[in-house]
Amino acid sequence: MPELPPCSPLLSQLQSTLDAMPPVAAMGIRIAGYENGVLRMQAPLAANVNDKGNAFGGSLASVMTLGGWALVSLRLALAGHDAEVYVADSSIRYKAPVYGALQASACAAPDQDWEAFLALLAKRGRARMTVHAQIEGGAAELEGRFVALRKG
Repeated sequence: MPELPPCSPLLSQLQSTLDAMPPVAAMGIRIAGYENGVLRMQAPLAANVNDKGNAFGGSLASVMTLGGWALVSLRLALAGHDAEVYVADSSIRYKAPVYGALQASACAAPDQDWEAFLALLAKRGRARMTVHAQIEGGAAELEGRFVALRKG
């Protein structure tokens, strides 16, 4: 898979979709780039701080979930598929507080196969992908299943 800087047309389009969601825009979540199958996200602490001066747990969950959503959406777009992506379920483990900017990464879970996912979507009009996302430094981890439904 190619490297995509944040200014690439596909990532800019995904960022515009994120920015159109008022809660996401308020959190300042940005796509930081895509390389080697990993999508990176970031958000400023100032827009996501809790009463203890560290990152709000809901913000950590949001940036990881949106990272998974954006990764699946990006891979669909790169393959030329027009589909909607939804989070089906997820589990999160919080391990340590975050006192700086929220830096997250998302990639396919080790047992997942993008080609099989895309083939199933082409055949049945729906497919699922499990994504692993984490906050830099291991402060939190998310395992989520995302569903793609072909449009039309």
